[in-house]
Amino acid sequence: MTVTDPRPLTGEPVSLDLLNTRWMADGVRQDLLTDTAGLTVWLASNGLDARFPADATTLRHTLAARDALSALVDRPGDPDATARVDAVLGHGRIRATLTPEGPGERPEFAEPAWGPGWTAARDYLDLLRTNPERIRKCAHEACILHFFDTSRNGTRRWCSMALCGNRAKASRHYARTKDN
Repeated sequence: MTVTDPRPLTGEPVSLDLLNTRWMADGVRQDLLTDTAGLTVWLASNGLDARFPADATTLRHTLAARDALSALVDRPGDPDATARVDAVLGHGRIRATLTPEGPGERPEFAEPAWGPGWTAARDYLDLLRTNPERIRKCAHEACILHFFDTSRNGTRRWCSMALCGNRAKASRHYARTKDN
């Protein structure tokens, strides 16, 4: 039985998708990763379910990675937040490989339960190398979602125009018309 991912924003790079396992719904903070069932959903939505178990240890390590990434996204360059993400990265490494198909790379973990969290932290490094200024928090004051701005001119403000963008437009319209 497949469980539908209940989050309002999915499909972001895995590091930001991990952050987006917390969201707001009707003014109440939601959290997908309260148990291993939610971890199963998140692993599946990121194509990690075949590689890593959705058990209590993996959940605990994934939550540690989420907290570390959240601290760093909220406080870029903060030494403590940087050290916390670096500690997550210390649980894995990239191994160069050569197969009949050619050269490649494969992540390795002393403890596979760190795999999903390490994968998210490693992805965050890739975003920092690619375009750090495009790692964004939604501009709506009640939203806690993050996204990687892939718009051509780099001016995306909302996690979703259909959700937060329209709410902001409706609020501005209401403010203009209520005084008339």
